[in-house]
Amino acid sequence: MIDAGKAGTGAATDASAGRDFWLREGPYLAILALTVGGVAYVAMTRRPLVTFWEFVAVASCAVGIFAGWRRAALKEQRVRLVVTQLLHWGAFLAAMNLVFLPSVQAVADADSTSLIVLLLLALGSFVAGVHTQSWRMGLNGVFMALCVPAVAWLDQSALFVALVGAAAVAAAGFILWARLRI
Repeated sequence: MIDAGKAGTGAATDASAGRDFWLREGPYLAILALTVGGVAYVAMTRRPLVTFWEFVAVASCAVGIFAGWRRAALKEQRVRLVVTQLLHWGAFLAAMNLVFLPSVQAVADADSTSLIVLLLLALGSFVAGVHTQSWRMGLNGVFMALCVPAVAWLDQSALFVALVGAAAVAAAGFILWARLRI
């Protein structure tokens, strides 16, 4: 017979484990979802999304700070983390905006502009992962970088990117399900 106290504790522990999973993995999954969505949208519309990619860069900055916050125990380390990430992502924002200058747009079409911006975001995410010692952030950068040749190789990449995004969501769901079962 099941003890009522243990049953209640198990359910609370499962809910806590699920909440912990989303708090830990949610920011990285959100960046991946934004990236996949942005790449798919640009592939379908053939128009650059300046404001959207700027938002993704700012969100990546916030995730970079989130990723390094636990390791920065002292106030000075946290200030350094925030300043480093702001400078890091500020430089990438500046580089991204250089790509959108009219003189650059005169020689680059929407497809190549999107690939350049995605490559910049990939590099920024990977380097932010190195600086914050976050393998998840670095893995986001690797995933974004792998999207660049995939998008360039496939003329109609929206379906491919959607499938990769669905696989990422399915993998996250499987991990969550496995964690909640234990």
